[in-house]
Amino acid sequence: MNHRVVVAGAGPVGLWLAGELRRAGVTVAVIEPRTERDPRSRALTVHPRTIETFASRGAHQPFVSEGIPLPGGHFGALDARLDFRRLPSPFPYTLALPQERTEALLEAQAADLGADILRGREVTGFTEHPDHIAVHTTGPNGSVTFPASYLVGCDGARSTVRTAAGIGCPGTPSTVLGWLGDVVLDDPPPPGHSSFGPAGALMAVPLPGGIHRLVGITPRDLTTTWPGDLTLDELRENVTSMAGADFGMRDPVWLSRYGNATRLADQYRKGRVFLAGDAAHQHFPAGGVGMNVGIQDAANLAWKLAATLNGWAPDGLLDTYHAERHPVGADLTATSRAQVALMTAFTPEGADLRGLLARLITALPDLNDRLAAQVSSLAVTYPPTTPGAHRLTGTRAPDLALGDTSLFALLRVDRHLLLDLTGSHRLAGFVRPGLHVHAAAPHRSPTGFADVRALLVRPDGHLAWVGTEQDDTALTDSLTEVLATTHRTGAAR
Repeated sequence: MNHRVVVAGAGPVGLWLAGELRRAGVTVAVIEPRTERDPRSRALTVHPRTIETFASRGAHQPFVSEGIPLPGGHFGALDARLDFRRLPSPFPYTLALPQERTEALLEAQAADLGADILRGREVTGFTEHPDHIAVHTTGPNGSVTFPASYLVGCDGARSTVRTAAGIGCPGTPSTVLGWLGDVVLDDPPPPGHSSFGPAGALMAVPLPGGIHRLVGITPRDLTTTWPGDLTLDELRENVTSMAGADFGMRDPVWLSRYGNATRLADQYRKGRVFLAGDAAHQHFPAGGVGMNVGIQDAANLAWKLAATLNGWAPDGLLDTYHAERHPVGADLTATSRAQVALMTAFTPEGADLRGLLARLITALPDLNDRLAAQVSSLAVTYPPTTPGAHRLTGTRAPDLALGDTSLFALLRVDRHLLLDLTGSHRLAGFVRPGLHVHAAAPHRSPTGFADVRALLVRPDGHLAWVGTEQDDTALTDSLTEVLATTHRTGAAR
């Protein structure tokens, strides 16, 4: 079978991308070296914006049902935790859900949608041609080449696709070793337990199935020397030195160390090759943001690939993937390094800095909200395509209540949503490929939306246009101008 897109890597990022492409009718093959899913759960946290993204495809309920909702998160393991309950989202919490389950749910969805998930086969390189890319793979039955229109590397920090494409990935080396243990605790601490002091930093997170994750750093972990694999005895010693008890730990499921090497790909696109997730950005897992940012990479890229392959994308749309997501990756890596500095501030001066920031977060709700929105990806804003755009352009669209439906329920990967709030169906005539018009009665306006008469919402849920003109002719003229930048002129119906 011919595939329009080949995805290297069947982690959460590659699987969400594959599912999105299939929702848009694009054929896709996912190439994965592992014959089975990795039972170890590196990523644990599903953030609000990720749940919103799943909800915009009606795919969120299994995650909400299985995950453990937690009311907040942390920034730099400060004593003052971020309160996610203040976030303007229908999902104002994080979900504790092991990556193995996240992958299982995403793989089942992608497979049900018709994605070909080929395990036990590995991408080894590619040959790019003017009209296609030949993706070379190897597996138990020998070498197979897959012709495709595009190749997406979702194959991790040591990405073969990135290396084969010759894309640089500069950054800073590892200077800190964190550790984690997924264990049974006979006497667990209260949910959200964390501690910080001269002995080190420790957090405990409950997982489904009666397991707890213990993560931390001690002063002796500020090293560039690998001390060997983590043992249960060392984990017990570390936890006891900080908490005064080992919480009755036993029966380890997974023990691991990880470093803070931080790197960002120079290019997210090179010709017919794209990078997403850890293949594009590597960093210390502070706040559980890595998988979530990667899924947002996939959400941004999927609809652009689909629009291009389905014929309604304007010229240059695929180039906007790097333009929009590379700055997000740069912010991610810088913020992660800042959090590492806070999590390893074991000196008296460092303790005072941590105390100051914790007090500010507690005393200034706006600071809490800004950091929570940043960590959860709700604050991501893309630059507008037209000059003089409304200040909300590029921001994430809220889930407006629209009679018997909502904005999220109307979103699709294969089209923009034009939401007509004039109350008079003024915009019903704007019919073209890649666009769906929905008229709704004037809504209960969230903050900043009181004067809005129409919205053009991208498939990934970001606002492409915000219409506030009170004159109907001016409103339609403004919409016509922006549609010339979002949809190919003269695309076949």
